[in-house]
Amino acid sequence: MKKPTVDEVLQQGIFGPLQTKPNERRKYLGTIRERIIVALYKRQVAETEVYPQIKQSMKKYPGAQLLLNGNMNYEVLSKYVKMATKNKVEHTIVTNKEHDTEIGLVLAMSHAIDKEEIFISKNDPIPEKTQVKKGLFSKIFKR
Repeated sequence: MKKPTVDEVLQQGIFGPLQTKPNERRKYLGTIRERIIVALYKRQVAETEVYPQIKQSMKKYPGAQLLLNGNMNYEVLSKYVKMATKNKVEHTIVTNKEHDTEIGLVLAMSHAIDKEEIFISKNDPIPEKTQVKKGLFSKIFKR
């Protein structure tokens, strides 16, 4: 193992320890791509309705952390903050004054999960558990 130079030690003392993938961390609100369960763009977070896939993912991954873009208006973020609180998911509002990303919300784990597709849309299916319940209730309570 290479011994750090005096300059490297001074740099770490001033700026903190070196981070892996700093560009990726700026883009994904402080985390890296391989840890992300699901992500939304700012425009998606700004929509009136919350994405049900976020709630389902919070239930499926109870150890997850919700990261929200602090450069957005709190009124827009509050519905997701409430959802995280209700589901006992830790949440953090991340503000980076030097770099504004198009990402508005990230639900991530503290370890790598390497999920292939992290971005969702309204048209994406909600995980089966919710669809089964919805189908069951619609059969019981016919209109």
